[in-house]
Amino acid sequence: MLALDQVPRHLVVVGGSYVGLEFAQIYRRFGADVTVVEKSPRLISREDEDVSEGIRQILEAEGIRVRTKAECISLAPHRDGVAIGVNCVEGPPEAIGSHVLLAVGRRPNTDDLGLDRAGVEVDERGNIKVDDSLATNVPGIWALGDCNGRGAFTHTAYNDFEIVAANLLDGEHRKVSARIPVYALYTDPPLGRVGMTDTQARGSGRPLLTSKRPMTRVGRAVEKGETRGFMKVVADAETRKILGAAILGTGGDEAIHGVIDIMNADATLDVLRWAVPIHPTVSELFPTLLLDLKPAGS
Repeated sequence: MLALDQVPRHLVVVGGSYVGLEFAQIYRRFGADVTVVEKSPRLISREDEDVSEGIRQILEAEGIRVRTKAECISLAPHRDGVAIGVNCVEGPPEAIGSHVLLAVGRRPNTDDLGLDRAGVEVDERGNIKVDDSLATNVPGIWALGDCNGRGAFTHTAYNDFEIVAANLLDGEHRKVSARIPVYALYTDPPLGRVGMTDTQARGSGRPLLTSKRPMTRVGRAVEKGETRGFMKVVADAETRKILGAAILGTGGDEAIHGVIDIMNADATLDVLRWAVPIHPTVSELFPTLLLDLKPAGS
């Protein structure tokens, strides 16, 4: 996709997750007609439903067609390009595209590394099996980055290096399990995420506090005329520790680091609640967001 030297007449993206949605918006803004075909009932299904719906609304507002519940995806030649079978509950049974991007997941390129000859174990997807220190089953061999299935992000790959270097060279005992999940979806506006989703937090059985505010309450977003999206946070009601947060909105990929830092410091939400943020920024809404925390379901 990065080497494509023309704007597709109609790009059909098969896979409504992070990479697929980023390219869908990029090429729509280049001027292509774009259709996203996703097998699940909603986009980026690992996210909470309100996040999925918010992103869908943003993309559809730009003219991107979204087809979810595509239970029978198929590809076939067509006089106008490629016919992509969709078989959704409603809408046309197929989409005709001039170009197709398959964005349905990745496998690590470990097949040709000779791992079997070295005796290094892999799982059914080809990920190299590692323990909490990123050591494989063979003494003296560690696996870092995308090949170990422990993140597949640039930032997690670099942290893999930091863990192994600290343990081998500095006598430390760093563990992958201590890493708090963080990532972003680089649509415009972006989604910044840290820790648990609301769904994961509810599944933990803890008593929860939740809060959500629209970006229309953020002065910086109003100034920029970019008020789409929202901010939300979920916390443990007993420990008052933040469990997760999401910012779908302008600057969300940067502002989320305030929560990332508080969670890594293992501080309570009250520390961030009483911080004095700079005005006008996206981050300045955090104290208000935390002040509005209420028991989940109330």
